[in-house]
Amino acid sequence: MELLIKALAELPMQIFLVWTWMMDHLLYINLFLSVVIVFFQRRDPKAVWTWLLALYFVPIFGFLLYLLLCQDYRKNKMFRVKEVEDRLRYSIQTQENIVSSRDIWLKDPKYREYEKLVLYNLETSGAVLTGNNQVDIFTDGEKKFRDLAWEMEHAQDYIHIQYYIIKNDELFQGLIPILKKKASQGVEVRILYDGMGGRFMPERIWKDLRASGVLVGEFFPAFLGRLQLRVNYRNHRKIVVIDGKVGYVGGFNIGREYISRDPKFGYWRDTHLKIQGSAVYSLQIRFALDWNYAVKENLFKNGGYFGLDESFDEKACSSDPLRDISGEDKTLAQVQIISSGPDASNRQIRNNYLQLFNNAKKHIYIQTPYFVPDDAVLSSLKMAAESGVDVRLMIPCKPDHPFVYWASYSYVGDLLAVGARCYTYENGFLHAKGVMADSLVSCYGTANMDIRSFELNFEVNATIFDAEITCRLEKAFLEDLKQCREITKERYESRTMWIRMKEQCSRLLSPLL
Repeated sequence: MELLIKALAELPMQIFLVWTWMMDHLLYINLFLSVVIVFFQRRDPKAVWTWLLALYFVPIFGFLLYLLLCQDYRKNKMFRVKEVEDRLRYSIQTQENIVSSRDIWLKDPKYREYEKLVLYNLETSGAVLTGNNQVDIFTDGEKKFRDLAWEMEHAQDYIHIQYYIIKNDELFQGLIPILKKKASQGVEVRILYDGMGGRFMPERIWKDLRASGVLVGEFFPAFLGRLQLRVNYRNHRKIVVIDGKVGYVGGFNIGREYISRDPKFGYWRDTHLKIQGSAVYSLQIRFALDWNYAVKENLFKNGGYFGLDESFDEKACSSDPLRDISGEDKTLAQVQIISSGPDASNRQIRNNYLQLFNNAKKHIYIQTPYFVPDDAVLSSLKMAAESGVDVRLMIPCKPDHPFVYWASYSYVGDLLAVGARCYTYENGFLHAKGVMADSLVSCYGTANMDIRSFELNFEVNATIFDAEITCRLEKAFLEDLKQCREITKERYESRTMWIRMKEQCSRLLSPLL
């Protein structure tokens, strides 16, 4: 005991000596840490320089922050399909042959220029094109969650729920009785939430749900209570799959602000898609990959979750929902579910945006709460605008993350300079995340138009090759313009010096935002 007391008494002095030694050798420590940042991680040069500046201005602590925020997951094979891998590979190969031969879906010449995009999604991420999908669009949270509750009430086999944010307020409390009831009826109910997004949910709520038969998983859980070691990597996906028949994907999380009941934000304008058709199985695969990693329960052992029989018959592949890209009803939409994340070697969603921008001939409409593009995306939009394409960007009029908002505002200036038109949504908060091009193709989901969504967050979007659905999304965009204020060149140039300073500081930090 005396030795322990003596050791504790000497602890402050030992800490002081270590700190003094570190300060005396700071130049060598910074040099070593700089070498680690520059040579041992493959990162965008702008991000590297930003971290080196942080290391210079905040020695040692800057590197600790780097370790906390910048773990590299690209070398980790966290989300691989195993049991159904051979079946999916056959499906992908079949579709590659179909698309390359310009059969079925490419009979419409308007879509032939998107052949490379479809093949890119197939080959790089196994995103199967499905063609028998009914797509409904929700722009209001009350209507979306009312529809979701109805579908959950009628579930017969399983309900799979994944949200970035789940809050313990009236919205989730209204869903809990439904989930408990369905679990008591033998329906499999799974809920997956992100460790950061769900950090304020009381543990007693999850315990109560588990006691009722609901399975709960946490993606990247906190360490020692609420210490989040992977704070920079967030599972931003919002997916619900019910019985393999109905799937939801989009921008709404579970919280009172998403149903416009938070006075801070007012009306919440978002976009969520409800899909009925074969694309639902693609959403189910995405959920299963995340669930398997978080919970270590292999959902791929049950082929029924994915529209696959336990036995695989190549001759029957044409009837497999995952392989149907034609659809008998021409009014049904063709959809590819694409996802991206820090574990992937390519930026799937960002590259889809680039392809849509590069192919556009008439117009590009963008809705996003955060506009912090990388050089390629910004250059592509500027080239489109300079080529006569009608480029329009809509962002919120108020910030929920100030640094990101002012960085977004700085990039608005780049677009205005080349003739693009930019707007701020004035009727509450804009959270919709999507792109529409030429009234032909649209891409909506969970990904913002920013570097974080392109590289750091786990995201999922639906790319829709359908004129009718895209026109409905564009009509909603044009209706939103009535609630917007245009950022003219004159308005932008008249901003105060204080705003200009906030823009420049935030833009400098944009690789970290």
